[in-house]
Amino acid sequence: MTKLLFLTFSSALLLFPSSAAVVVVAQSNQTSQSNVRAVRFAPAADHHQHVFSPAISEFSGIKTITAQDVIGLLDAAGIRRGVILSVAYMFGRPGREPKDEYAKVKAENDWTSAQVALFPKRLRGFCGFNPLKDYALDELIRCSKDPNLRYGIKLHFGNSDVRLENPEHVEKLKRIFREANARRMAIVVHMRASISLKRPYGAEQARVFLEQLLPLAPDIPVQIAHFASSGPGYDDPPAHAVIEVLAEAVAKKDPRTRNLWFDFATNVVPENSSEISAVLVKLIRQIGVKKVLYGSDAAAGSNLRPREGWAALTRLELSEKELKTIAKNVAPYLR
Repeated sequence: MTKLLFLTFSSALLLFPSSAAVVVVAQSNQTSQSNVRAVRFAPAADHHQHVFSPAISEFSGIKTITAQDVIGLLDAAGIRRGVILSVAYMFGRPGREPKDEYAKVKAENDWTSAQVALFPKRLRGFCGFNPLKDYALDELIRCSKDPNLRYGIKLHFGNSDVRLENPEHVEKLKRIFREANARRMAIVVHMRASISLKRPYGAEQARVFLEQLLPLAPDIPVQIAHFASSGPGYDDPPAHAVIEVLAEAVAKKDPRTRNLWFDFATNVVPENSSEISAVLVKLIRQIGVKKVLYGSDAAAGSNLRPREGWAALTRLELSEKELKTIAKNVAPYLR
């Protein structure tokens, strides 16, 4: 009977790939309701996806990923909507800048916009750039006028070598946060400082973000990518020190966190130890499931694809109600 049910719902997923898929998970030889997680819903949206143009692929060594590729992955997972975060910031990585850097940044953002335009009812695009560059504000303003990128910006502190303990960097970030708020562009931020360069990262950086940057963006969603870590996995003590500060502020209902959201793209993986999984569950509950967004990251390397990423999340010790809430969460910029 269990096998028949599984086949029935698998067939439904194939027939209706873009709808919220229902997955039946049954454990063999177990009939007790307490031992069976009966119903799961696929997430309404994947809040952390990327496309890679041929130009950025040649530059980075990551294969080209198109919007059609992303749609295929979303369909396989039963996910209807997706957020495409431009990786144009990669051209602004300090020490690796190509000739005609800003022209390449603009071209990558424009290519991302064109890709999103192919699936306007399903995808929404965010602009990308290094916030420390002289052209950063110009690019934010330019993207705000693009119908496919006007919804938000993606900042990658690690790739851009942003250091929150550096007052100069913070001042440059302040102008970006102010302008994004004025133009009602959401911010998705990869907060994790550079691991390869061993930049400082911990409670001090979290407090700077909370006290100096968040107050400048009171009217827009600010989404912390990867639970303030990177991944794959979550064995990252410095990042945990950061998320603890932010999670505590959320739990205390600090008004600066009113529009703060969190995605756990690449953090929940089968390789995590039971201890790390327990830490993630504790954080999710401290932050509150209504502020947690599903995201899976680029379909590259060892990153889990959307379907597998959701399956990994459902194996955490979260209740069915908590999982259903996370699955239904949709960030304001997608509504």
